[in-house]
Amino acid sequence: MNVGFAGTPEFARVALEKLMTAGYPVHLVLTQPDRPAGRGMKLQASPVKQLALAHGLPVLQPLSLKKGEEAEQALAALKTAVHGQPLDVLIVAAYGLILPQAVLDAPRLGCLNIHGSLLPRWRGAAPIQRCIEAGDNETGVCIMQMEAGLDTGPVRLWRTLPIEHTDTASRLHDKLAVLGGDLLVEALDALQSGILPLVPQPAVGVTYAEKITKAEGVINWGRSAVELQRTLRAFDPFPGANTLFNAEPVKCFDAETVAVAGLMGRPGEVLSVDATGIEVQCGQGVLRIRTLQKAGGKRLPAQQVAQALGLVAGTQLGFEPSN
Repeated sequence: MNVGFAGTPEFARVALEKLMTAGYPVHLVLTQPDRPAGRGMKLQASPVKQLALAHGLPVLQPLSLKKGEEAEQALAALKTAVHGQPLDVLIVAAYGLILPQAVLDAPRLGCLNIHGSLLPRWRGAAPIQRCIEAGDNETGVCIMQMEAGLDTGPVRLWRTLPIEHTDTASRLHDKLAVLGGDLLVEALDALQSGILPLVPQPAVGVTYAEKITKAEGVINWGRSAVELQRTLRAFDPFPGANTLFNAEPVKCFDAETVAVAGLMGRPGEVLSVDATGIEVQCGQGVLRIRTLQKAGGKRLPAQQVAQALGLVAGTQLGFEPSN
């Protein structure tokens, strides 16, 4: 089975590594162009590109696959990657570019996508964050035969994964990346043997995982502690759930709900500060936050950051609920 690979971030890098370890020859790698990153904003290669170059794999980085000279070169490469012949299959994992029909049709067996949810739930850009935010009990990985629609293609193989109460987006990402790589190899083994079925997605249960925006990270203390605990986990590490204290943003991580009877303060009011963290009144219930991060600083124990900021019991975080 002669394969190509299209992906960009760490989630995709794990799958590419699993693919090579399993012995599948990778004839072409597509990944996003190098982007400025870090404090110096220097151009940085994607995790997929770094791994591909380390193993001497040919890499293309078109800005688009729809039009332009780079898109034409990429399409030509897909059709001639194996000694002048097309790839058998193109594996796609968190690539970041839309694949036009000509690209989907270029490999002999089409394109397989590694998607980090149990389709049709959480089609779209941010399935890992949205399943935590929604309070789902489980998620998983689907190997999907790609078609023109957004994550609408038939599923060829899937596995479920429980979501732990302490899972952040980062931790769940790492679990799903490993599961996705293992499932990909299993799918290719089955595809070679001709025993990989096509299962159409059901018409019911469709949800969309919209892309995460920085604006969503602003904490609304009028929401319940249960909801906010999920939000903090879903937005860890990006964009981080943040609140205001003395007009300065403070990011909040690593939280748990606290059982209380009735309201002990206004939403957003700090009820206590000690070695276990800071306790904040929510619209319903109380949230204990164990880790805080000042702008430009590191994540530190909440009590340490609170002392540095002068944040004490009785102070108010964020905007007034009416705002």
